[in-house]
Amino acid sequence: MKLNISDADAFLMASESAHNADMYYATGFLAYDSFIYLNSKNEKLLVSDMELGRARKESKVGEVLPTSRYGIMEKLRKHRDADAAYCEMIIEFLRSENIKRIAVPYNFPVQLADCLRKEGLGVIPIKSPFREMREIKKQNEIKSIETAQRAGEKALSEALGAIRNASIRNGVLWQDNAQLTTENVRAIIEKSLLSVGCEAPDIIIACGRGSSDPHWKGEGGLIAGEPIVIDMVPMSKKERYYSDMTRTVTRGESEGELKDMYSAVLDSQDAAMKKIKAGVTGSEIHNIVCDLLEDRGYGTARGKSGEFTEGFIHSTGHGVGLDIHEGPSLGENGKELKAGAVVTVEPGLYYRKIGGVRLEDVVLVTRSGCKNLTMFEKNLVLR
Repeated sequence: MKLNISDADAFLMASESAHNADMYYATGFLAYDSFIYLNSKNEKLLVSDMELGRARKESKVGEVLPTSRYGIMEKLRKHRDADAAYCEMIIEFLRSENIKRIAVPYNFPVQLADCLRKEGLGVIPIKSPFREMREIKKQNEIKSIETAQRAGEKALSEALGAIRNASIRNGVLWQDNAQLTTENVRAIIEKSLLSVGCEAPDIIIACGRGSSDPHWKGEGGLIAGEPIVIDMVPMSKKERYYSDMTRTVTRGESEGELKDMYSAVLDSQDAAMKKIKAGVTGSEIHNIVCDLLEDRGYGTARGKSGEFTEGFIHSTGHGVGLDIHEGPSLGENGKELKAGAVVTVEPGLYYRKIGGVRLEDVVLVTRSGCKNLTMFEKNLVLR
């Protein structure tokens, strides 16, 4: 792909791609060790000789070069320092391409930038051009997100089955003569995801009043009648795309306050999804959620400064794809949504004396509305 980079001869990334979504998006090559991506007149990769064969087979970049072409081993012997050798190799590579000024992403290594500048190369940090490109998903990307979502729904179904089938003794959930714990439920989800080639780096199973902290991971036994917030970000290990989903449930009857909170969150989510379409801004969607929750008597962080720890205390949603959190945002500063964006819609309410309620679906923005990619039911009480 051709990038329009002004004030520079080329765009350069030096990184691994297993944890750098831009690098994986640009190259399609999954590697845990750093390699070089150059975009000038065309695209080129510079990889270790050990990775050369795999990179040429798997990468979508047409020209893949070995580091031996630029004398990496000789430079290592000369410098006896891997960083110095790597920098000299990149300098030789860039000069062979007649490149004098490079644009680099904000997360480019400072040490490497200083080394290149010391040798007379211009290094210009810019916002990665891939970030905005990644906001609009192609059909294969949407399919990959749906693959992860279906895996998450299967895992959640199994987890809720264990909670539903647990017995209640003295207000506590039991399974097989032992207390049912968040750790048990998390293990069910992890095992289910792995069985279909997926994983989730973080799984929230937050029960009781502790669920009033939106990102508390949860620990210990599950309690009857208390909110259980289950939030996971399933990822396909092959395609590398995430989805994101949250459900809040209780086992046994809950207090009226919790039911009212659940109803308000569900209604605000429905209201938001009815208005999502291309051309609407993320801030407009966020305001719809805040308006409804405030009309129901709940506080929101909208327009407030300083500490705000109860009520609706976060944004309505975010983009999801190769990263768990990416653009666009459904928040106070959310920009115009475009067709092809995939975003979460996840309003929530949190009160220390009650606990938390959050519901999260993933939707595809279209010109006329949105398509919900989440197919899982929403019921507070498990029976």
